[in-house]
Amino acid sequence: MDTHTRHSSAPAPAQDVSATQRAYLEIRRMIVVGDLQPGKKLKIDGLRTLLEIGASPIREALSLLTSDQLVERIDQRGFRTAAVSRENFNDILSLRCTLEEMALRQSIANASEAWEDELVLSHHRMLRETRDHIEGFEARHKAFHMALLSASSSPLLLKLCSQLYDLNIRYRYLAGKSLNYTKRDVSSEHDNILRAALERNADQAAELLLSHYRKTGAFLTGLIATSEDTQG
Repeated sequence: MDTHTRHSSAPAPAQDVSATQRAYLEIRRMIVVGDLQPGKKLKIDGLRTLLEIGASPIREALSLLTSDQLVERIDQRGFRTAAVSRENFNDILSLRCTLEEMALRQSIANASEAWEDELVLSHHRMLRETRDHIEGFEARHKAFHMALLSASSSPLLLKLCSQLYDLNIRYRYLAGKSLNYTKRDVSSEHDNILRAALERNADQAAELLLSHYRKTGAFLTGLIATSEDTQG
């Protein structure tokens, strides 16, 4: 076998895979937290300069993000961040409630001591993280909610729940400082969900979880409606 043939049949270098993953994670983060606003055209050259990553990994990362519904392809080679709307948010909320209830019930049915330990630990870590550190708190908030579901028997269901969480959290970031729950004790809501899950009470845990999501959903829907009316 000659040198050219050997090289052409080799797998992609590890650094190329790493660059794509780094690009994917960073662009995804910027979209979710609102650094890249909804509907913004994503120029390869601009992202390459910003992230100091090659054009090919950037393009591959954007293609991956279209599957996550965070990026839209606008022509044969162009991309933009996904738009937001009240209809889109309500669709995300509805799917999230349906799929997470299913995953939560499976998780409680499969509950083990290891699951219980991880759930308690993730809740403790969330409590320790200050809300002033928004990204840090949101990461631990997601870890708690995913720990609730983690004993589900369906990896695909868990993946969908994770994606829907990210789509939902994007709206929370876009709401920014307007997201002020003055009439809610969100910590108590988390405590009650945790207690019901640990007691293996699937009906109560599901009821509390969906109420938790719908209260936040109603608040965010009101903010989105106000924003759309202002823009209109």
